[in-house]
Order: sequence, then structure tokens, then C-alpha cells
Amino acid sequence: MKRRATFSLAAISVGSLILAACGSSGGGGGGGGNTSNAAFNAGVNSVVNPSSHKGGTITFDDSSTPDSLDGGNTYYAWVLNFNRLYQTPLTTYPSAPGKGGEGLVPGLATNTGTVSSDGLTWTFHLKKGVLYSNGSPVTSSDVKYAVERTFDRSVLANGPSYFQVLLGGNAATYPGPFKDRAKNLMGLTAITTPDASTIEFHLKSPYPDFPFVVAFPQTAPVPPSADSGANGGSNYQQHVLSTGPYMLQSYSINKQAVFVDNPHWNPSWDTQAKQLASKIILNLNVNANDIDQRLLHGDIQVDASGTGVQAAARAQLLSNQNLKKQADNPLAGFLWFVYINTVVLPNVHCRRAIEYAANKTDLQTAYGGPVAGGNIASTVMLPITIGYKKFDLYEATTKPTGDLTKAKSELQACGKPSGFTTGLAYRSDRPKEVSASQALQAALARVGIKLQLHGYPSGTYYTDFAGVPKFVHSHGLGLAIGGWAADWPNGNGMMDALANGNAITSSGNANISEFNDTTINNLFNESNKVGLSASARNALWPQIDQRMMSLAGILPEVYAKSLIYRSPTLTNVYIQPYYGMYNYAVLGTK
Repeated sequence: MKRRATFSLAAISVGSLILAACGSSGGGGGGGGNTSNAAFNAGVNSVVNPSSHKGGTITFDDSSTPDSLDGGNTYYAWVLNFNRLYQTPLTTYPSAPGKGGEGLVPGLATNTGTVSSDGLTWTFHLKKGVLYSNGSPVTSSDVKYAVERTFDRSVLANGPSYFQVLLGGNAATYPGPFKDRAKNLMGLTAITTPDASTIEFHLKSPYPDFPFVVAFPQTAPVPPSADSGANGGSNYQQHVLSTGPYMLQSYSINKQAVFVDNPHWNPSWDTQAKQLASKIILNLNVNANDIDQRLLHGDIQVDASGTGVQAAARAQLLSNQNLKKQADNPLAGFLWFVYINTVVLPNVHCRRAIEYAANKTDLQTAYGGPVAGGNIASTVMLPITIGYKKFDLYEATTKPTGDLTKAKSELQACGKPSGFTTGLAYRSDRPKEVSASQALQAALARVGIKLQLHGYPSGTYYTDFAGVPKFVHSHGLGLAIGGWAADWPNGNGMMDALANGNAITSSGNANISEFNDTTINNLFNESNKVGLSASARNALWPQIDQRMMSLAGILPEVYAKSLIYRSPTLTNVYIQPYYGMYNYAVLGTK
């Protein structure tokens, strides 16, 4: 959907990743070698234009808006990447290209956490002396409050719901601090702070991947005093206090955000970020094709979305060798796909008809073809995710233009031999999704399935439209186009938010298919048992994947690749494998 990762670690356990990361230096910038010579794909496994030069301005453009610049209220991949410039969670991902960027390292915490013998309590200690951008000290209570505030989905509707699902104590009923601060401030009993630098998370059941959960900026500290009144809640994004190298100078919603150096930042507090440029400008709601041309002409340095150039610029880059050498074509770590809602379309045979009738070649073309778009997908899990197993239930790769005979047979089985009508949601400000929705509409029409297209803006797509089950049901949105990258690099990180029944939320919902299947839920529960070996755990992920596909709640489109233009004026440029785009936290400019 919104989030993030790509890792080439098919045989490595998550536990070994964490242990390896704990023993690493965590330095920002090594791992794949350095180069100052522009070349196609030079930024995939090496640092292009390494430099410690300070000064200058880096300008980002985005074709839409962030879901929020508040780390506690975001779930978009590029925003999570951009957030590293000004907020610091307890753990984070290494700033290095290639394999050097794989794993997990400390962020605000001194390590990636320690767990009790029963798997129920995770403890983190904060680094000493960390200050906010206003000079006040960071405490463990601020981290606790940062998590507490995310419990009120009526105020902070974005972001993952792991804390609400995983924590014990009163987490199931805790309303968050906004409605009654006198009663609920610091009232979440599942998080304790024995002292100003220690924070403990008490889970209701073991969850081995919890160190990855606290890597979300939901654990970036927020002082309660800064999150109240007119400046609090959903408005905090306009006044966010920084713990990173930059601080927010101004934010005009839907137009522009400007960041400048945080004078109180110490590089030892976050070795994965740098303070090189003097100013960071983020322009919003810029036409996607205009962004490409502004990049090529040097007017801006970064397309914030990180998903690659549009068709016109793609043709320019691939046909001009001087331009092509300034481009990278990484695996983006995303699956582009279509949610098929199991409540709006409750008959599995109707859903399977959609799977068979889709023209995957046309969908691949809509995303940019095999080079810039990606490879035709047949699974929910990415081929580079721990636990991946190849299978193809609906002939996506063997009959990529669709199998109309089988589609019609499924329509017969679902009692709709002439087809049916349903709605399709997509993000209207994303040209690739516009093209994909039109391609799917044409393909399904061949068997009588009529799609009514409904375009919505990216910034509120999940909070107001596709991610709101009540809205989806009342508007008959049987399908919704989305993109997803693993929340962390294994099958659990890829699929939990998409398919676990306990992940369904009233707004900002990622389980838009509304899977609540006993078999799937039990497999997730099995994966979290204390003492389960890494190999046994990894063997569960393809079982969940195959069950999801058997229920036809997801129509995979492509395993995404991006053709990204690398501005020659940038320094320290490389693809961070977790985000599948340039690492925004370390960029400088010549």
C-alpha cells in the first residue's frame, strides 16, 4: 500500500538480522563501494558522488501530498524515508547501499532491544543527552506518549496499527490522550518507563518481530506539551519538534514544507542521518510530468515519491545515453496490485473470475513495462522476501493476457454468467494507476464484468476512501488499486497488515480486502510462538500467501521496478534497499 521494503535475504532469519545489526558499527554510507562517475545503475549497489560538503539547498517535488509529516500519522513509503531527516524512532535501518543496508540498527535507542524469556516484554534504553530542536531534553515518557497518541484513530488515522494489536494491559480499550487528557495522558498501562531513559513494552503475546515495529516513527518522541490545543493532534505535523538533523521551518498544507538545520542535533544521536544541505524544500501537488522535466533540467533534485519517472521521461532516459547514465533501475521492493474486497464481493468464484480475466501484460505496461514497471506478479510475497515460494494459481505468467474461458467458468459458478458491476478505486493523481485502472476495466469487460472507476487523491486515499471499510461498502468498491512493500523484510512484515483479521481498522485500513480467515489468522498466531525455529517460521509465510491467493482477495499486478533519475548535483546518492529508493537521510548537494 504505502510502505516500504526490499531485501535479498531469502535464507536469513529475522533474529539473525537483528543480532548482526547489533554487532555492526551502523555507520551511514558504506557497504557497497563509492563512485564519482555517473553510470546507469551506479546507485543501486554503490554510493555515487560521496562527499561531506556542507551547504546548498535540496528541493523535492511530490505529485500529491504526504498522508502526514507527523511520524505518528504516516504510512507512505516515501514519507517514512523523508521522515528520517527530522525524526528518530527507537530503531532504524542502516544507511548504506546493497547488502550494507540490510538489517536493523539502533536509532534513538542504544540497541535493538532485549526481550524477556517469556517473549512478552521488550526493553529499550535511550541514548544519553538527546535534545529536541527547541533545546529541551527527550525522555522515555515522550516515547510512551508518542505511541499513546496513535491510539486515537479519529485524530491520527494513518500509520500501522501494530501497537493497538500487540500490546497488552488496557491497549484494547485505551482511547488515546486527546479526548480526556486528565484521565488518559500516560494512561496506557502496556508501556512503562522505570526511569527517564528506559521504556518497556508489555505484549499480550510474544511477537519476535517487535524490534521492527518500533522502527516506525510512531516511536519518535513527542512531548505532550507540544501536542495540545490548536497545535496538537492532526495539526502537530505543522509544528513537529525535531530529533533529527533538520527541523521544520514552515509548512503550508498542500503547497510546501521547508526544513532547515536543527541547531541542537548531535550526529552521535543518529549515525544513519547526515546534516549536509542547509535547507530542504518539499513542493507538493506538482504535476508528475512536470516533476520529471524539472528533474531533467536541474530545477529540482528529487522526485519525493521515489517510484520513478513517467512515460515521456522514461522514453527520454532510455534513448539518451547521457541521461541514462544518470538513472537507476532498482527493484523497488513494492508489489503493485488490486485489492478485491471479500465483503463487497463475498462469492469467491466472482473474485476468481476477476483474477483470470485480468490482462497482466496490459497492467505491466501501465506501470511502465518490464524495465521501468516490473515483472508480472503471481504472488503477494515478493521474490526477494524471506520465505518466498513461487506459484501461479491464475496463470498470470503462463497466460498473461488472461484466460477468458476459466473466467467465464468462474462466473457461472458464482451465479453471474453474464458478469456483474462493481466499483474500482484508484489514486487519480498517479498516472500509472489511472492507466492501470483503465486497462483492468477493458480486460474485465471482455467477460461482462463492468468496472465503475472512482478516482481519489493520494493524500487521503486510505483515510477517507479506500481505507475506510464503511465507505468501501456503501460505495460498492469491490476493487481498489494499491501498492505494498514489506513493513519489514519477511513474510510477516509483508502480509500481516494485508491479511491478518486483527489488522482491520475503521480508517487508514491496510487490510482493504478484509481478510478475516481462520486459517490465515491461525498461521500468523503460530508464527509468533516462543521457541519456534527460524526455518519453521519462514515455512509458514508461503502457506499464508497461497491461502490469500486461493481466496482471491488480491490481484497481483507487478513486482515493481523503478526508473529513477539521479540528479548530478546530489552527493551521497544510493538506493537504500529497505525503502527501494534513494536514501533521503544522507543526501547532500555540490
